[in-house]
Amino acid sequence: MSSSCNTLTLKNKNYTCTFEITIDLIGGKWKPLIIWHLGTKGTKRFNELRKLIPQITQKMLTQQLRELEKDELINRKVYPQVPPKVEYSLTHLGESLMPVLSMMCDWGNTYYKLSKENK
Repeated sequence: MSSSCNTLTLKNKNYTCTFEITIDLIGGKWKPLIIWHLGTKGTKRFNELRKLIPQITQKMLTQQLRELEKDELINRKVYPQVPPKVEYSLTHLGESLMPVLSMMCDWGNTYYKLSKENK
């Protein structure tokens, strides 16, 4: 494994290692789920994402989508129609996270199975 662990500056933020950059971009409860759903289920509209992640509030989903778009992990496509139609999809950079998230999903499955066996 390689990780650069010295002071790094990216987009006016200081980091102590590259892992910290990754956590800053996709960390938290919601961003990995949003990326996972867009990566496994394809392009989605806002309300479709809300249905896939029922625990997330509208405000939090909006905030997380804006941050993911700003960090160039998702695309936001607005169609010029009334009512407005907006679709979200992964960028190539966002798609590159799918193997990482897939490994996390596999690990979660293993943990779940082991935890059930130990009860």
